[in-house]
Amino acid sequence: MQKQQNKLIVFLIAGVLLLALPLFAQQMGNAPVRIIDLALLYVLLALGLNIVVGYAGLLDLGYVAFYAVGAYLFALLNSPHLTENFEHIAAAFPQGLHLPLLVVIPLAALVAGIFGVLLGAPTLKLRGDYLAIVTLGFGEIIRVFLNNMEYPLNVTNGPRGIGQIDGIHFLGFEFSRAHEILGFNVQSVSMYYYLFLALVIGSVVICYRLENSRIGRAWMAIREDEIAAKAMGINTRNMKLLAFGMGATFGGVAGSMFGAFQGFVSPESFSLQESVMIVAMVVLGGIGHIPGVILGALLLAALPEALRYVAGPLQQMTDGRLDAAILRQLLIALAMIVIMLVRPRGLWPAPDHGEILRKQTAPGGPGPDGPAATPTAAQ
Repeated sequence: MQKQQNKLIVFLIAGVLLLALPLFAQQMGNAPVRIIDLALLYVLLALGLNIVVGYAGLLDLGYVAFYAVGAYLFALLNSPHLTENFEHIAAAFPQGLHLPLLVVIPLAALVAGIFGVLLGAPTLKLRGDYLAIVTLGFGEIIRVFLNNMEYPLNVTNGPRGIGQIDGIHFLGFEFSRAHEILGFNVQSVSMYYYLFLALVIGSVVICYRLENSRIGRAWMAIREDEIAAKAMGINTRNMKLLAFGMGATFGGVAGSMFGAFQGFVSPESFSLQESVMIVAMVVLGGIGHIPGVILGALLLAALPEALRYVAGPLQQMTDGRLDAAILRQLLIALAMIVIMLVRPRGLWPAPDHGEILRKQTAPGGPGPDGPAATPTAAQ
């Protein structure tokens, strides 16, 4: 009972801090809040990839493709692009398409999930490096398509990208505008923060439920030993497809939010480097452990911005001989190497099953030698 009360107090304090965070960060300008917003989107992406990599053990290096699918889907349905390039769409929707939030999120999740199943179907018999290469190729194929689907039909506007994208609106409430709430002037970047935070909290709840469900146990069995899982009656084909599809839905939702937040999307935002960075977030935080994945995503999302203040002085010390952007990437790589050397299983790894078993069977624990066994012995 005491532990539950302590947890409740911790959750309440964390909730108050999370609600107040953008209001304090807003005092330093919109830039810090924008960084926090993008960090929350990376958390959403890392949680989705953790389903594929952490739970099912399927190495996916093309996860950014689902991010791109969600972003371009939102851009096409919430910008003048389709009505300007396709006459029949302009005739059917003279005012343009302006989808509300409750339509955008399920649609982005559905379309990205379909793409996830399409990726998983040809890779069912692949493992390890071969699976990584195929998924990497899938991510690059999507980016190349986005870059070239301008002729003969201008679907994606090619490398120029799609602009003039609407912001998120819900029941007449515009997230892209500043609002006066309880005496506080809340800017649009802070409004998006609360929306992204709600999506992250919902995603964490879904991931925890999946982890403790039969589906989650089946994924973990496939991760540990696919042959043994199949021998125990688990339909490994369907479970793998479900993992790819479920993980992709998170990427699609995050992509749609990115398109609304930026107001512009282009193929440059969905390069291979983004996929590698998302995988690094999962590995660095702790594969398969939700708190670790969140920590890794926040750290790697904020680290490049924090290192801007380090790369600048170092560039001045070398009289400008080193490019600040390259130096910043070097510092990020060095920080990641140091972290993985010090914490090879991640910053916050999943609890070791052997350690849990030892605690349960230790004298005084809940195992057969602990207090839980005493009533049985007395009987």
